[in-house]
Parts: sequence; structure tokens; C-alpha cells
Amino acid sequence: MKIKEIRALNKNDFDGKIVELKKELIKLNAQVSTGTAPKSPGRIREIKRTIAKILTVKKENEEKKKDD
Repeated sequence: MKIKEIRALNKNDFDGKIVELKKELIKLNAQVSTGTAPKSPGRIREIKRTIAKILTVKKENEEKKKDD
């Protein structure tokens, strides 16, 4: 996801998207741990980065509301 797409999400969408991505990450990590090659190995890195972006934007929004 691009940062613009993430910033357009509301609070409930943040939580839902994080849960969805973490489930996908768990599935991919399970594939790696069992020895099977995932369909796209770069997807693991992409998911981790997207989760980090979402958490960063979420924290920025919380700090912005705290300052107001």
C-alpha cells in the first residue's frame, strides 16, 4: 500500500488492515518454516513494511489529536 492510501483509512480500517496483514504474514512464515517456497518471497518484506507504515500513520494521528 502507498502512504496516501494508508492516510485515507479511518481508525477502524487501520485495525482491520493490520489484522488482515498479520494473518497473511503468519501463513507465509509457516510456509517458509515448513520448507516450502512461498509463491512470492518478496511479499513477506512488503507486508512487514506495510504494517510498519500503518502503525506509524496511526501513531501520528494519535499524537496530532493529543496536541489539539
